[in-house]
Amino acid sequence: MRYKKIFSAVALATILSLLAITLAASPALAVENLTLDPDEGEIGDEIDVDGEEFNETETRNEVRQNKRVTIYFTSEKVERDDDIDDIEAYAILDLTQSVDDDRDDFSSNNLEIPYELDEDDLDEDEIEEVNGGTYYVFVTYKGEDDIQAVAEFTVIAGEIEIDPEEGIVGTEVDIGGSYFDSRDDITVTIDDVVVDIESGDDDTDSSGAFDSTIIVPELTAGDHTIAVEDENDHIAEATFTVESALGVSPTEGTIGSQATASGTGFGGSESVTITFDGAQVTTVRADSDGSFITTFTVPQVEAGTYTVEAEDADDNSATADFTMSSSVTLGIATSAASPGYVGMQMTMTGTGFLPNTAVSITFATTPVVVATTTSDANGDFLATFTIPPSEPGTHTITATDGTNSLTETFYMESTPPPIAQPLLPEMGIKAKQPVYFDWADVTDPSGITYTLQIATDENFTSVVLEKTDLADSKYTLTAAEKLEKRSEETPYYWRVKATDGAYNESGWTGVGSFYVGGFSFGGISTPDWMIHLWWGLGAAGAFIGGYFMSKRRAYYY
Repeated sequence: MRYKKIFSAVALATILSLLAITLAASPALAVENLTLDPDEGEIGDEIDVDGEEFNETETRNEVRQNKRVTIYFTSEKVERDDDIDDIEAYAILDLTQSVDDDRDDFSSNNLEIPYELDEDDLDEDEIEEVNGGTYYVFVTYKGEDDIQAVAEFTVIAGEIEIDPEEGIVGTEVDIGGSYFDSRDDITVTIDDVVVDIESGDDDTDSSGAFDSTIIVPELTAGDHTIAVEDENDHIAEATFTVESALGVSPTEGTIGSQATASGTGFGGSESVTITFDGAQVTTVRADSDGSFITTFTVPQVEAGTYTVEAEDADDNSATADFTMSSSVTLGIATSAASPGYVGMQMTMTGTGFLPNTAVSITFATTPVVVATTTSDANGDFLATFTIPPSEPGTHTITATDGTNSLTETFYMESTPPPIAQPLLPEMGIKAKQPVYFDWADVTDPSGITYTLQIATDENFTSVVLEKTDLADSKYTLTAAEKLEKRSEETPYYWRVKATDGAYNESGWTGVGSFYVGGFSFGGISTPDWMIHLWWGLGAAGAFIGGYFMSKRRAYYY
């Protein structure tokens, strides 16, 4: 029994030795092998393709003297020894890659995963776009149709582009997607939180593409990830940068008024400082999404546009404009077509001035201060005044508190008053001293004054008396203004014109004439003493005659 076991062992060893010798003497049967690095990625990524054992053995029917390979990419499942003519669509990654003659391998680097598959005889509308899923890289010897080796590659589906790539909360972002699975619903998220698709597609088309629009929700400042995912878990991402934004409402106001500042895109739960023209007016803490709302009091500054700024501890900041709206308004609007007049009672109201401060109203063209008043606690005021005498045309009325200074325009009337009609002395009469002049009244909204002239010639080249700014339509010469006597043949001449408070002048009246006192012999006037002498002599003669007549009557009795 012992020798039987020994014999069996020797026989087994002999068989194994013979088998080893037989295998060593046989030619090696090699199988071509492909390796992809990486074996998954997105469209447009680059991969390296390595081939091993691309040698010629006795199992082949022909010997290749110059071995070259072509590398293909397809969505169709293929196997070794399949015929390339049976594949409907593919892309060529490398056309003529050489195989190393000594090591029987090759290496082709930086080959790009294609965006589409085609074939020479395919029409343009039959080109197949690459989407997510499993694809195949295969190799044929150059000029041959048999597939020699195959490796799988997983395309990570999806590619998106966003526009814009940065903006504030509330920005509309267009998302263009491609290379997803066809006819799939899509979900859009920002930082893994689902957001609504505002408009556009909510699923992919037959080529795995879509075009959608979302609105950026409240987010903190900085970068955030927008992701799109289809039903087969293909995901594409893009980065959107949220910028800080500040709004002020209202955007216009007055000193002491309340304004609301609202901000988005600041640091989460960060303290935010609000400044007005560089001066701090309030602070507020943003919520976890970087948003806030607060109110502040408009400080005392002059009229104009100012910058309101919000800034947090992380230096996120935004600005908005605020207009200080000081204003003045006249109670009665005037224009060139509807002017005002001297003596008009006018009111001016103002807002946005310094509170509880003296305000001066100036008719600036003259200039003359026509009113002073004091603004109230809100910087408002009301003043009443009378329009002073001033020339026709445009004038400015200015209100100032020493800091704010605003003007309104006043239009003064330019219509001249009518010509006065002379009444006394009548034409050609002898006037008694003191001479009294009278003329018809003239009216004008700006008020009237008169100018009276007396001359010794009808052309008024020798004016003996001129009275201006007469308020009444009559005048009596004073003793100092007593006229020398002149005969009817050499009279005095007189005329009048009217002037209103806006310095508009009427024309002169028609020229009137009169003479003053004394007898005239041959055009020569007698002096006053001679007239009085004749009156005296006449009176004495009458007295003496009467006396003698009375005595003669007594004698007869």
